[in-house]
Amino acid sequence: MPLKLVRRHGSRTWYIRGSVRGQSMDASTRTDNREAAEAIRIKEEQRLLDRSVFGERATVTFLEAAVSFMDKGGEARFIQPLLDHFGTRKLNSIGQADIDAAAKALYPEGKPSTRDRQVYAPMSAILRHGAKRQWCDFIVLERPSFDNARMRWISLAEADRLVNGASEHLRPLLVFLFGTGARLSEALHLQWSEVSLGRNHVTFRNTKNGDDRGVPLSDKVVEALAALPHRLGPVFLRDDGLPYQRREDGGGLIKTAFKTACRNAGIADFHPHDCRHTWATWHYAANRDLAALQKLGGWKSHEMVLRYAHVNVQNLSASIKAMGW
Repeated sequence: MPLKLVRRHGSRTWYIRGSVRGQSMDASTRTDNREAAEAIRIKEEQRLLDRSVFGERATVTFLEAAVSFMDKGGEARFIQPLLDHFGTRKLNSIGQADIDAAAKALYPEGKPSTRDRQVYAPMSAILRHGAKRQWCDFIVLERPSFDNARMRWISLAEADRLVNGASEHLRPLLVFLFGTGARLSEALHLQWSEVSLGRNHVTFRNTKNGDDRGVPLSDKVVEALAALPHRLGPVFLRDDGLPYQRREDGGGLIKTAFKTACRNAGIADFHPHDCRHTWATWHYAANRDLAALQKLGGWKSHEMVLRYAHVNVQNLSASIKAMGW
């Protein structure tokens, strides 16, 4: 039956109820104005009709994709201004130029780092979420260039202290981060089916840049993984034995436990993502090979790994080879 406006439960608000070509709808218009509700009904009826004819890829809106992204655990911070800007625009119609324009409109005085954090990063995550569901093509956004001054890393001895100062469930995760350079979200989403202890190898699927990435595992990392009591589902679990909530980024998921480990180790101003900086610094110190570092770390451009060549880490080379993290 076609969509119609109804009132229910004594409410003054109009609801839309009915179906269009097998697609049902029962939702509030959030208005008690009949004329406004009728305009919404017409729009929703056309949307369902278009979807039945052209499919989701041609009809899913940015609003729908953003809501789905957050429902699946995606970070909601910074998304509201993007919702206000793009609204019900078709997801597959949004490209680089549209996002550049949004960044300028929403943050006209914003620094490149602000625009990157509050526009390009969440837009990239939502588009990647949509591409996985075949609602749009995956695009690698050209993001603002800026001097990201923070590049905190620690020594091998400090890393050992941090691991030893961590709670039991966090230790293997930290060993893994220091040994692979994985982004925290990649590690927390990692499944046992993507790990081969026999081949000393891990594969990260659908990474931040849209590509799969393989990384060899050191004996120390293999030993830490082999000691875990389970072999199905997610590799790393919370202290209660449950999987971490799936989120596009993972920083807040271990925040408290990580801070405690840093405090126990006497290490200040160190964040989970700094484990990746630390791994990259160690790798360059031992190998002096930016091409290998770029490939193993999954960076898209050579420029992104050049910063590790400018850090004075000559003194670490011998200790890395000796300890074999």
